[in-house]
Amino acid sequence: MKFFIDTADVKEIREAASYGLLDGVTTNPTLIARTGKPFHTVIKEICEVVDGPISAEVTSIDFEGMKREAGELAEIHENIVVKIPLIMEGLKCVRWCFENNIDTNVTLCFSPTQALLAAKAGATYISPFVGRLDDISHEGMDLVAQIIEIYNAYDYETEVLVASVRHPLHVVEAARMGADVCTMPFSVINQLVKHPLTDLGLAKFMEDWKKVPK
Repeated sequence: MKFFIDTADVKEIREAASYGLLDGVTTNPTLIARTGKPFHTVIKEICEVVDGPISAEVTSIDFEGMKREAGELAEIHENIVVKIPLIMEGLKCVRWCFENNIDTNVTLCFSPTQALLAAKAGATYISPFVGRLDDISHEGMDLVAQIIEIYNAYDYETEVLVASVRHPLHVVEAARMGADVCTMPFSVINQLVKHPLTDLGLAKFMEDWKKVPK
């Protein structure tokens, strides 16, 4: 399973990339706004740090506007993946991008029917938002399982990118289900390596090492 970081903070991205485990980056207008920097400046900085798929989102909600933005975003760097909302105008833009060899990440997916439409439109990635479904008392990972089942049944090439990840258990479940990608905040990436028995064991080893004659 590929690991993407869900942030627009270039400092966090550099640190995560230094681990040697980072495959890509996802951003959205909210994350970009938190940086206080111009949109294109942030995206270009990220492209200099990570050699992998980098999702940059359109802000128009009509087909012509999204199509224009998609073309402009694709010109920034070859690794740009155009992030498009899962609305009908968005699906029209996904099909246009597919026909023009522009990779897409269809975002804000909350149902298997939406995911099916995105795959038929030619999406490169589909982003089910598991955390937001959990927030309203739905099992977000159930949606991921349904999407994977449907995509496998019809051999769709669209990759399942598990998004809105809140904790390591989401990552574990995504990996067990066979999701293609999991995108997560910097904090969750760092939580993945943590285990109290590892810390206790290391502390014991280091304490015993002090007793070894030098």
